[in-house]
Amino acid sequence: MGPSDPPRDRRRDLPRERPRDLGRDGAPSPRGARVPRAGVPRDGSRGRPASVPRPVPSRDGAPRAGGPRGGGATRSGAFEPRRPAGRRHSGRALTVGPARLWWGLVLVVVPLLVVTTRLVWLQGVDGSDLAYRAEQSRLAEYPLSALRGAILDRDGNPFAYTVDASRVTADPQAVEDPERTALALTALLDVPVDELTEQLGGDGRYVVLARQVPPETVDAIQDLGLAGVLFEDDPVRLYPTGTVGGQVVGFTGRDGTGLGGVELRFEDTLAGTDGDRRVEVGSGNNPIPAGIDESTPAVDGSTVELTLDQDVQFVMEQRLAQACADGATTRASAVVLDVHTGEVVAMGSCPGYDPAQAGRTDPELLGNPVVSDVFEPGSVMKAVTLAAALEEGVAEPDTVLNVNGHIQAGDVVVTDAHDHAPVDWTVTGILAKSSNVGTIMLAREVGDERLEEYLRAFGVGAETGVELPGESAGILQDSAEWTESRAANVPIGQGVSVTTLQMASVYQAIANDGVRIPPRVVSSVTAPDGTVTTPDAPEPVRVVSERTADDLAYMLEAVVGPGGTAPLAQVEGYRVAGKTGTAQRANPECNCYDGGGYVTTFVGFAPADDPQYVVAVDLERPSSSAEGGQVAAPVFADVMRHVLTDAGVVPSGTARPEFAITREDLTGAAAGGPPGGPAGD
Repeated sequence: MGPSDPPRDRRRDLPRERPRDLGRDGAPSPRGARVPRAGVPRDGSRGRPASVPRPVPSRDGAPRAGGPRGGGATRSGAFEPRRPAGRRHSGRALTVGPARLWWGLVLVVVPLLVVTTRLVWLQGVDGSDLAYRAEQSRLAEYPLSALRGAILDRDGNPFAYTVDASRVTADPQAVEDPERTALALTALLDVPVDELTEQLGGDGRYVVLARQVPPETVDAIQDLGLAGVLFEDDPVRLYPTGTVGGQVVGFTGRDGTGLGGVELRFEDTLAGTDGDRRVEVGSGNNPIPAGIDESTPAVDGSTVELTLDQDVQFVMEQRLAQACADGATTRASAVVLDVHTGEVVAMGSCPGYDPAQAGRTDPELLGNPVVSDVFEPGSVMKAVTLAAALEEGVAEPDTVLNVNGHIQAGDVVVTDAHDHAPVDWTVTGILAKSSNVGTIMLAREVGDERLEEYLRAFGVGAETGVELPGESAGILQDSAEWTESRAANVPIGQGVSVTTLQMASVYQAIANDGVRIPPRVVSSVTAPDGTVTTPDAPEPVRVVSERTADDLAYMLEAVVGPGGTAPLAQVEGYRVAGKTGTAQRANPECNCYDGGGYVTTFVGFAPADDPQYVVAVDLERPSSSAEGGQVAAPVFADVMRHVLTDAGVVPSGTARPEFAITREDLTGAAAGGPPGGPAGD
């Protein structure tokens, strides 16, 4: 058959079936008679059929000629089919090759194995993981904020503490009716209904409706059962004393992190550790009461107790504020120290700030000038110079020096505050009259290098180590670099810079028999479980001998006595020792004294016969040229008076001694000022 031949009906190639009722010769057979099949005995017996020749295909596909194994002849034409009438076959044997069988098994078995393995894996190996994931998809996580630890004064009165509050939030996509929800919340949150409606109807998934909402308001909102309205911890930090102690306590930011003062310095101690709560939620992301609740509780912060006395702090700040309000100064600072422990009883400046309003306060006012601002102390530094002279054996309190009104120092001339003719002053008189010339004369006997060593031993030029941020070390140049003029200025408190706290620490050492105890503001730390930790006490440092300290205390008492520069520092019933100071204010831009004002200072301790407290006061840019004895000394007296009475210190049991100021006083003349009036500030 050629390519263009029509397809042949394969049925024509098959042997045609004879009619059932026709015989081999074509004649009708008797009804119901069977035609014996080839090889079957006509008698119908079922013996083994005779061999029937089958066509054996040749190599070209055509049937081979041949007969049965016994040599029987075959009929011409197609052989008689062995199948019952009506069935067909192609005329070939149906066979399946091994390769085809193999690939069939692969196509069936492999997919079944893959599906079965995956099912076993999902149910056996991944089953628990998938179940866990499904469970987690129904859980919502909420932070649990730790309550920040409180800050207390020495008597347990709070300077700062934290109370529970919540941030009210919403998922707008879960809110069923924004307008109805807004109407329900407006009065409770004190937020305009239009604003709430806009927030609740937004396209986002998270909005903050109100912050620091008190617990009772949160309870009222929860009772409403509003879908999509949620709550987060948002504690409130409270400062009940306002500005009192604010510069020491410091403040926190919006996120509750300490940003100043003790709040910053003890951030890790106060902050605590936040927890979290994972709960099963339903519609509207609302927790299911009986659902899963996996919570890690928060650990509240520790309580920090300060050495400050809240009452003394209040009185001191009031007195400083009065000085600022009266126009006596643009800035006033003060600090009170316990002589025997170095503890800071009070510390502050004017102007101060309220920690609760820190975000609305001028950033320049958010520091603590007592520890951060440096100034040239002036004559209060003379106490260190005279301590060095006494300790080195250069002089005794009654040693007499002939003091002129001026002295040459390199290319400059240094004078006393009031010019005078040469006077025979005792060393006590030099300090009482605050003579620059007499002090420089003693410093030259001590020597620059030794004087620097004493200054550093008293803590000048180094941080005190108080537990507050931002402390300045001050400025003290190495003596090897001093010029002649610098060597004359340093002994009288010029050319050297200190903080108010550093100067108070100097006088604490003098009052404490020559032993300096670094100041501190923290008394103890109490953990949430009640465990109390007391910080290690600062290591005491002996600066001068007890005899030198006693002699110097006697000489400083003369400053407040008759003929001294600070009679206004006296406190009724108590003997007081101290020193005034008035120094030009240096201009850092030109590194010079340009007449830009003065810093007046008074530092002293009481009772002089049994020292208990040190008070240091400094006023910057006073409104007049008044000296420390007229401006700073009265502030000192008011603060010291309250400190002593508040602490119940017994008044002095002995009268103030008589002081030999001049050579004449040594011979029994009445104490008094030298001819020409006082020499210093």
